[in-house]
Amino acid sequence: MAESTTEPLEALGGDLPGFQFVDHVAIAVPRGSLDAQVAAYRMLGFREIHREEVGGKDQVREVLLQIGSGPNLIQLLEPLDENSTVQRAMNRNGGKGGLHHVGFRVADARAAYDHLKAKGFRILDEAPRPGSRGTTVFFLHPKALDETPFHVLIEVVQE
Repeated sequence: MAESTTEPLEALGGDLPGFQFVDHVAIAVPRGSLDAQVAAYRMLGFREIHREEVGGKDQVREVLLQIGSGPNLIQLLEPLDENSTVQRAMNRNGGKGGLHHVGFRVADARAAYDHLKAKGFRILDEAPRPGSRGTTVFFLHPKALDETPFHVLIEVVQE
């Protein structure tokens, strides 16, 4: 068995700057279904608080839905075209939508990025970057740690 190049898991946590709460759960939806999905979530009592088209490498139309009066959100992501990262993920899933990623709120994205990078986490972005709704974000690979993969894409979000 190969020797790990990262510290034991117990050593990773204590000094991490600023993880606060689950910001959002992102769900990929097939092209053309975003408005119907929003309507279905509204029937559950969710409230639309933001809608935006995000270009760049993301290429998605997003809607953020608030759950009650808390800070936790559902983010619906509809790919704009075949080159969208969300569409490529859906293609790997047989063309179906579903869980795309989980976003965690931090106080300071740059401090979190530097800390995780120094601890050997596999980060998909070269640096924190602008996200939707004026946030700063970066993504951790589902296999961010070789010995203990998360098996889900993680977005780190600073509002």
